[in-house]
Amino acid sequence: MTFALPDEIVLPTHMHIIDGEKDAGGSGGSMPHIYPGNGRQTGALQLAGRTEADAAVAAARRAAPAWRAMTGDKRRNLMLALAALIEQQAGSLALLGSIEKGEPAMNARHMPASVAQKLRYFAGWADKIQGHVVNTFGGPSHDYVAYEPYGVIGGIIPWNGPLYAAVMMMAPALAAGNCIILKAPELAPYTTLRLGELIMEAGFPAGVVNIVTGGPEVGEAIVAHHDIDKIAFIGSGPTARKVLRSAAEGLKPCCLELGGKSAVIVFADADLPDAARRGLRGAIAANGQGCVNGTRLFVQRPVYDQYLDMLAQQAAQVRVGDPFDMGTTLGPVISEAATQRILGMIETARQEGGRILSGGERLGGDFAEGYFLAPTIIADLGNKSAIARHEVFGPVLTVTPFDTEDEVITLANDTDYGLGGYIHTQSLRRAHNVAAALDAGMIQVNASGEGMAPCAPFGGMKQSGFGRMGGEAGLKEFLRVKNIWINLATPAPVA
Repeated sequence: MTFALPDEIVLPTHMHIIDGEKDAGGSGGSMPHIYPGNGRQTGALQLAGRTEADAAVAAARRAAPAWRAMTGDKRRNLMLALAALIEQQAGSLALLGSIEKGEPAMNARHMPASVAQKLRYFAGWADKIQGHVVNTFGGPSHDYVAYEPYGVIGGIIPWNGPLYAAVMMMAPALAAGNCIILKAPELAPYTTLRLGELIMEAGFPAGVVNIVTGGPEVGEAIVAHHDIDKIAFIGSGPTARKVLRSAAEGLKPCCLELGGKSAVIVFADADLPDAARRGLRGAIAANGQGCVNGTRLFVQRPVYDQYLDMLAQQAAQVRVGDPFDMGTTLGPVISEAATQRILGMIETARQEGGRILSGGERLGGDFAEGYFLAPTIIADLGNKSAIARHEVFGPVLTVTPFDTEDEVITLANDTDYGLGGYIHTQSLRRAHNVAAALDAGMIQVNASGEGMAPCAPFGGMKQSGFGRMGGEAGLKEFLRVKNIWINLATPAPVA
């Protein structure tokens, strides 16, 4: 059986939106988009290159003065109009989310409401950006601080959550008075392009938001462009290093949200059934391709074996299947290359002595044409193994026992990453103390990633990046600070 696409899906025919117009240019070449559910082509993508990047930046630069001068209430109203359109088009956006990256429809249907909520939150900031007066010394004067937009932002978004990432960057940037160029990911461009259509429909001025679909060529052109004032990047560490090297040539500031290897700590006093359900669900969210997924589980030794049994039972209940089936809870990974890479990491873990409690293989039969992997639990391997050290980006988790609170804090922090952390305990004291001790930007207690409110800052430590997206901190990523001092002293009379 082949998992087919629903008849009602209408794919974008354009690949870019530049200066308020749909554009089909392809100076960066072309490539097919492959639906991960069956390995078949959905369309041919014309990729942006330097030509489209230059046009998009020029359009944003032309639009920047008027957008900056627009009053905050008018920017707010445009953002609110866009949020309403996203909710109206939630069904089509969810379908596109499933086709572009195999996201199960049960999950994809919630994304439009989430991004609309984020837009509304930042729309509320657009008319509330205020400076402040500072004390002065040495004579009559007036000294104050003003917050102003950078101008033009270059935003590079990932394939694993493109609609959410696009709005997470775009909403604070627009509220702050910036224009933006978004690079839609070539592996999953459709929801971002549909977002661009809705931006046009909402009445945003031409050039305020430009979208180009492409790979490294257009990404490099955006980062290196002289007329880009700041870079916002969500993606992998290796690509982030290239971004930083290029941005450094122009001394260009960057905000980076990168990968993670988030720890899940289960203490003996935890609600074990709930912790097992959340432990499995948090690891396989977004088909295992979430940057903040909890994939390193540490379980206190007295309940270790009991928890493993519960975790395996949870894995057995996962319904792998057609992303468009509302009963599916786990879909395919993004590509054949990703499938082979993940299988290679699992095989290495097996050779290192890991005990495979469930999964560990590619699914055949009805799933053979797509990129489907069984949810995989690997026990007893330890924190120094390759699969515990490196981001897998697939439905794979490792489980390691621990004895004491101090020991597990050391284990959890023994990683190059620092994006998220999850603690399961009934002790309020322990929850606060362990949360304070973990080197990660987002900690959740008795949860598995659902508590990411628009008003909360999100970002990492160590090699998970720097800067924040979300909340007031996310707004300030797209504002620069200016100090203005005015001499009010009466001029001395001319002798």
